[in-house]
Amino acid sequence: MKQILILLTPVLLMSGGSFITQKEYAAQLYKNPRGIGCQLCHGEKGEGRVIANYVHKKKEKSFVGPAINNLDFQTFYKALNVRKNAMPRYFLTDEEIEALYLHIHQNESIKMGEEENVSRSSKSL
Repeated sequence: MKQILILLTPVLLMSGGSFITQKEYAAQLYKNPRGIGCQLCHGEKGEGRVIANYVHKKKEKSFVGPAINNLDFQTFYKALNVRKNAMPRYFLTDEEIEALYLHIHQNESIKMGEEENVSRSSKSL
């Protein structure tokens, strides 16, 4: 057993692979980018949600985290790099922002990938 472990150690070290997939990484990042998860304000799938209801000058009001699953990448990127209302700046890297965007749009990415495969296979016929 010890010999097998010794033989496999270099292979594992040289593989350079990650212990989690890109999809898992993105999901974890969405749940906790820097201490406060995106889902707390923007919902599980970026659909937006009410954060709090309150009364101001005898009027009922709601503080709402907006939907982010309908934003194009440039708008999404800009929103994460500019402080607005209660949205904190997380100082995310470009790779982290891209992972978050892909996580929110993962169902669309799957559909787009399927469409690309269909168009590629029809071109090869």
